[in-house]
Amino acid sequence: MTIDPVNFAAILAMGILTYMTRLLGFLIADRLPKSGPVRVALDALPPAVLVAVIAPIVMFGPIEAVAGLATLILALRLPLIGVVAVGVGLVAVLRLAFG
Repeated sequence: MTIDPVNFAAILAMGILTYMTRLLGFLIADRLPKSGPVRVALDALPPAVLVAVIAPIVMFGPIEAVAGLATLILALRLPLIGVVAVGVGLVAVLRLAFG
């Protein structure tokens, strides 16, 4: 097996950059304000990332669209972890029943 040096360098660089962003997050986290707009933005990050990951999947087919709509409705009542659990379970059940 031959390792392409360009691909190896790209993978190595991506790995280093990934760990640098994690390290920088730890270094600057305690310097961020604990209130105000920065806090509001940080509190909005987990749901925003979840929506960014799930939105393309919801557009995939009717089963995913139904599960996405039900999950959206449940998001008004349940905490985030409950919404994720119910959404995943609902997609699994619907795929088993209709897929």
